[in-house]
Amino acid sequence: MASPKLSQAHSSLGPDFFDAVTPAAFPETILRYRNQRWAERIGLGDLDITEWIAHFGRFEPLEGSFEAPLALRYHGHQFRAYNPDLGDGRGFLFAQLHDLEDGRLLDLGTKGSGTTPWSRGGDGRLTLKGGIREVLASEMLEALGVSTSKSFSLIETGEALHREDEPSPTRASVLVRLSHSHIRIGTFQRLFALKDHANLARLADHCIAHYYPEIADRPAETRVPAFLGAVAERVAETAARWTAAGFVHGVLNTDNINITGESFDYGPWRFLPSYQPGFTAASFDQGGLFAFGRQPDALAWTLTRFAECLVPLAEIAALEPELNRFWPRFQAALAEAVLDRLGLESVDEKKDAELMSALLSFLQVSQAPFEQVMFDLRGGLAQPERLEASPVADHYAGKRLSRVKALLEGFSPRAGALDHSYFERVAPRTMLLEDVEALWAPIDAADDWMPFNAALDEIGEMRQAYAGTAG
Repeated sequence: MASPKLSQAHSSLGPDFFDAVTPAAFPETILRYRNQRWAERIGLGDLDITEWIAHFGRFEPLEGSFEAPLALRYHGHQFRAYNPDLGDGRGFLFAQLHDLEDGRLLDLGTKGSGTTPWSRGGDGRLTLKGGIREVLASEMLEALGVSTSKSFSLIETGEALHREDEPSPTRASVLVRLSHSHIRIGTFQRLFALKDHANLARLADHCIAHYYPEIADRPAETRVPAFLGAVAERVAETAARWTAAGFVHGVLNTDNINITGESFDYGPWRFLPSYQPGFTAASFDQGGLFAFGRQPDALAWTLTRFAECLVPLAEIAALEPELNRFWPRFQAALAEAVLDRLGLESVDEKKDAELMSALLSFLQVSQAPFEQVMFDLRGGLAQPERLEASPVADHYAGKRLSRVKALLEGFSPRAGALDHSYFERVAPRTMLLEDVEALWAPIDAADDWMPFNAALDEIGEMRQAYAGTAG
């Protein structure tokens, strides 16, 4: 197996951007989840369990990366209210390394690894249930084609935590994520608020060099605007993929949006039971600010805050058209994402958009189960018996689906769209709230991890099934 290519890229920004911290010392370190597939892709697949726990439970450094973990500094808008007292409060950047397949820089970051200067009175810990939910969310989203952080490791730590939102005391864990940068919109907001334009420029140059090298050689006057446009398009693509997956993130504060557009930080997430634009994931989102149907608007609002931070570095006249790349890219990416879910070849921009619109309209009016409909319509009309055999066939009766069927006549299935055994099932793997609770209950009651591991195997089959025909 190839050796990992470790990096210390973030440290080159200097101490104005982070604080070196000491990880928590946990009473126990019981490995509960290991992402072997991604471990092999980054050159860490040969670690034995002792080495794995040493690095991802006790955070002994990976030679070639940081000597001490870095708690990153940032600000952000939380529910549209600006908060200058944020930063990594229960996590840190543990190491950086490169993807051995595509060469891109990757971060190994944590959640639940102890207190930092930015903990704001919290204990810096993560509940075991919270860690399990993060694993399930990231695995499902990856399977459904969303650009997401990967849950890399989950270790139970032997502590009893007290929380207001779940029965206490409850078990604790520490999670390690693998992602393409945790530099956030809030990282730029902090420097803009401090009027630290020199470091703001350094941060922009760093992000372009490491995450958008294709624009690094542009003239100075167009480079930063192009950076904004590239981020806007990446974020738009994530918003579109969330919509096609029926996913609600729950908390789209500006510190939860990063500059690679990658989805991450899964707290009160939910998948839709049925298409409901007003569906919220967080009980504290009383006004529905981050409801399913408002997620694109929330991300567009965040990108506007990002654009404001870049004003000291570029002309407004140059930034504005780049910011406006968000909505056209979102519309195009949503049609692409729906076709990926259905395993259909594109016809043209107009027909693709018509099918997408008709399908979402059917889902909203019928209130048929979201994931079941996407599953049943896989391959379009190539296998009409899929609709007849569906457990929700009543939703397809009469004229309800007529508009969608008429449009599907003009679409061809992609090669192999239904070849995987996953599509021989009657119902898809779902991860609704009741599914999560059903997986947690045996762990909580009897330390029984078999249903959880079986669910991960099913998600793995889903990922393979969809990956073969992704656009």
